[in-house]
This record gives sequence, structure tokens and C-alpha cells, in this order.
Amino acid sequence: MKNLVLLGRICFALIFILSASGHFSAETINRVAANVPFASVLVPISGVVELIGALSILLGYKAKWGAWLIVLFLIPVTFTLHQFWAIEDPMAQRMDMVNFMKNIALLGSALLIGYFGSGPMSLDAIVQKKPVLAH
Repeated sequence: MKNLVLLGRICFALIFILSASGHFSAETINRVAANVPFASVLVPISGVVELIGALSILLGYKAKWGAWLIVLFLIPVTFTLHQFWAIEDPMAQRMDMVNFMKNIALLGSALLIGYFGSGPMSLDAIVQKKPVLAH
């Protein structure tokens, strides 16, 4: 069962690790510039936040903090970039609604990690088991 928690963290973190690099491309910055003020600054910063949070969760080191970084990343991204309710084309609206709901599900997962932590197979667990040396 311990392996399942590790596998879950890997699956969860992977999407953020793979997508973080896209936040540094001119194409991504230009695509979101209409919805995001100061996109040339905020989009790369969001990529750094996303990557740090995801690596923290993947490694299980300060995973609760990493999960809260992902929450802080997902909330504005979800509600500014996936406004499916404002799209008129039914197919495009449906596709954006799926992305919106995917982000809501990821947000729920991040909240769970933020509350419960990284589990037994993590750097946090190793650090906590470290014996304290008496002086």
C-alpha cells in the first residue's frame, strides 16, 4: 500500500512537471496575454511555482507546501484561462469545460496532499525518522 501513495504522487506531479517548461515560451505567453495582465512576467513565474510545487510533491519533500503552491497556481489559471461559459462554439466550449473540470479535480488532489502530506515513501518521512542527537 505504501507504493500506491508514491505512485499517486508521481502521477499527480507529472502533469505539472511536463507543462512547466511551456511557461517560458513566447508562444504560450502570447496565447494567454489577452487574459493575463503582465503575461511576460506572470506566466514564467507561474511556471517556476508550478515546477517547484510539483517537484516537492514528487520527492515528498515539504510536500504540503508544494501542494499549496499548486493550489495557488491552479486557482487563477483555472478561472482565467478556462472560461468555458464565455465560449460560443459548442465544441470549443466542451473542450474548455473538460480542461476546467480537470483542473478542479487536480485542485482537489492538491488540497488532499496539502492536508495529509506526502505519505510514508517520501523524503519527509525519512527526515522525520532521523534520530535527534543529544548534546
